[in-house]
Amino acid sequence: MANTEDLRTKTDDQLSAELTELKREQFNLRFQAATNQLEKPSRIREVRRTIAQIKTLQNERAAAAAKA
Repeated sequence: MANTEDLRTKTDDQLSAELTELKREQFNLRFQAATNQLEKPSRIREVRRTIAQIKTLQNERAAAAAKA
């Protein structure tokens, strides 16, 4: 699971790329879960929370940029 401090040090482009990658992984995990091929069910939760952390960080940065 990504650490919040690690995410904060990344640029906006890096965050967007990681978000895209995590969404793709989330899709694959959902597909594996539907076909009963999922090896590590806890990974779904980790990916979902990391996606939420990235989106929150992006919204904070957007709000700060709009304020400035």
